[in-house]
Amino acid sequence: MARMKFICDTERCIECNGCVTACKNENEVPWGITRRRVVTVNDGIIGQEKSISVACMHCSDAPCMAVCPVDCFYRTDEGVVLHDKDICIGCGYCSFACPFGAPQFLSTGAFGVRSKMDKCTFCSGGPEANGSVAEFEKYGRNRLAEGKLPLCAEMCSTKALIGGDSEVISAIYAKRVSVRESNGRYPSTDIFGWSTAYGPTGSPAPTPTPAAKIPGAKS
Repeated sequence: MARMKFICDTERCIECNGCVTACKNENEVPWGITRRRVVTVNDGIIGQEKSISVACMHCSDAPCMAVCPVDCFYRTDEGVVLHDKDICIGCGYCSFACPFGAPQFLSTGAFGVRSKMDKCTFCSGGPEANGSVAEFEKYGRNRLAEGKLPLCAEMCSTKALIGGDSEVISAIYAKRVSVRESNGRYPSTDIFGWSTAYGPTGSPAPTPTPAAKIPGAKS
């Protein structure tokens, strides 16, 4: 069985947010919920700007599953991490555990009561019957059951975001990396833009500013 994954190529992403719009439209995601978003570092700095499309990465050892007190999460045969909204109690533990900020909550009422959690489903619906009205209303379109891939990846104009069988998309990305290395674009140690986000490999860690020098800090 294929294991489904996303890969976003930071060398191709142009921050158009087409993937964000495609996800919202295809799954009729309510306002206030963003299953996918584009993050940019060094915004506006010519030659240093990098963007990446982020959503649930459907982890092999998902921390959201580990912390959920009611075990509403489950993993499909394709490796997609989904959840049952009928079981979810809206506690928010998963939002604190997820390193990608995938779990989303709508705050309702005067006291900001959390709703049921919502996140990227890899366009594979939920526990209800495939293609049913109940499934669409709770989780969105089940494109995988229709033999299709997530619309966010299909609509990416530069093919920066690719999704599908992990072996297939890894091979596609590896070929891109090989071509760029042969053209001297970047060394193999920086294929995911590590130095862009954290500085060159081996650079010293930043020195924290003493509290006494921070304006307004108490001595």
